[in-house]
Amino acid sequence: MIHFYELSTMNASQRVRLLRRAELQIDELTERVRPIIQAVRERGDEALVEFTERFDRVQLSPDRLRVGQDEIERAHRLLDSSVREAIEHAIRNVRAFHERQLPHELWFTEVEPGVMAGEKITPISSVGLYVPRGKGSFPSVMYMLAAPASIAGVPRIVVCTPPGPDGMVDPASLVAADLCGVHEIYRVGGAQAIAALAYGTQTIGRVRKITGPGSGYVAAAKRLLYGTVDVGLPAGPSESITLADESADPELLARDVLIEAEHGPDSSSLLVTASRPLSEAVMSILPEKIAALPEWRQAFVRTVFEAPEGTGGIVLAASMDEAIDFVNEYAPEHLEVQVREPFAILPKLRNAGEILLGHYTPYCTGNYCLGTNAVLPTGGFAHTFSSTSVFDFLKRTGLAYLTKEGYASLSETTCRLAEFEGFPAHANAVTERYRV
Repeated sequence: MIHFYELSTMNASQRVRLLRRAELQIDELTERVRPIIQAVRERGDEALVEFTERFDRVQLSPDRLRVGQDEIERAHRLLDSSVREAIEHAIRNVRAFHERQLPHELWFTEVEPGVMAGEKITPISSVGLYVPRGKGSFPSVMYMLAAPASIAGVPRIVVCTPPGPDGMVDPASLVAADLCGVHEIYRVGGAQAIAALAYGTQTIGRVRKITGPGSGYVAAAKRLLYGTVDVGLPAGPSESITLADESADPELLARDVLIEAEHGPDSSSLLVTASRPLSEAVMSILPEKIAALPEWRQAFVRTVFEAPEGTGGIVLAASMDEAIDFVNEYAPEHLEVQVREPFAILPKLRNAGEILLGHYTPYCTGNYCLGTNAVLPTGGFAHTFSSTSVFDFLKRTGLAYLTKEGYASLSETTCRLAEFEGFPAHANAVTERYRV
């Protein structure tokens, strides 16, 4: 049976259960991940080779950790031309959108006569991009991360991605990385990759920031390494909410709620509506749509929608306002809005990694080629985090300049506040300079 929830009949504990998603359960993984991180920190490449054999069942030597130019050129030859064209089209749109985000490199404003304040924008010196592979090939994740990093002007862009069973990196991902100007690619995945990027090994130089989605183990590694390295936005297992009213087509809804659910058994996918007939119609169509999927994707989707531990289903609200309140509380990674007037309710939608409006904007267009970024905050962190953008790869430095007139206008205020807070050296620096 598809999970069905009626908000008006749920108690507090049931509502908490509904808001739960897989990423929030990573606490139990931290103790498994801790020794992996410690081993990489202490033994470097040796530990990476050991864990790659244990977890990926691939035997490597340290000199094969880095992907060589010959393998990248081979990937260009192997990749089907139609797939390459699709990747190039997607990258063009992603670049066009993210180029519009670039701020002015340097700016000043005169806050009062002689008092100039501004900012200098500079790229982060090195970033590590984590591109998962476990449940499939994800060139889209590669260009969603690498394109904005390249546009931001990051001098050193490093990618870690797990090897396939043959020890090779997915050709589509290699082509996407090459087209986006990635500087280094390593065939390392999981928590060990995050540790390598954070601490550095004999082969992999440490980076200043790590970003990209991953499994619960990757999320646990990032949490443990917070403070050692900037671990970026929390991007864990996929999650989505489809918000719909009675004008929506049940057939389309049944198709769309499967999009994020087929990523894996730890995904979350909810249909939220105030229409009981719509919810019943979708519930009746879903089994047929699920059965039409390949068996291994069926298994993922059935876990999401049917298993006791699954975090997907249909949510019935008493009104559209209650539905919107629930969406804002949940703060989904992806939010698809299929209502009669999507722009009318847009001002009320506050918390989501992305908002896809209208019947012709399914999740998959945003995931691949619409232009907006598909690497988004999960686990409820859309309450405070933004979607991946060029700003994730830039930093702002405050600038100030005072003329003699500006200094004179600020000296008394500075001195009084310094004395009030008990900082005599602050006050003396002003009074002594003023006398000079």
